[in-house]
Amino acid sequence: MTNVLTLTYADFDREVTHSDVPVVVDYWAPWCAPCRKLGPAIEQIAAERGGALKVAKVNVDDEPGLAELAGVQGIPLVVLYRDGRPVARAVGAQPKNQLERMLGLDADMPSAA
Repeated sequence: MTNVLTLTYADFDREVTHSDVPVVVDYWAPWCAPCRKLGPAIEQIAAERGGALKVAKVNVDDEPGLAELAGVQGIPLVVLYRDGRPVARAVGAQPKNQLERMLGLDADMPSAA
């Protein structure tokens, strides 16, 4: 069972704009090899951070309006939203730790004591 939401135009406001936790959104397409390569990292972030943030995916072929609103020019594009606003972006297939660093999520990780 996955912790990753599939977003549509109809639920974007509820799930992202009005979310009380940060939201990581992966803009992708099934035909995109780098997008498929990034998929496991997205799933892992969702599994590790459930409750602390939401993780969602937008298929840019199915939801071109959302892709346009996000300013997607290339995929994969991962955007971190806080308080409904985009605050960080990562373009391309990145290793999980680099993706977290690019989005500023590494600072959100609790320290191991």
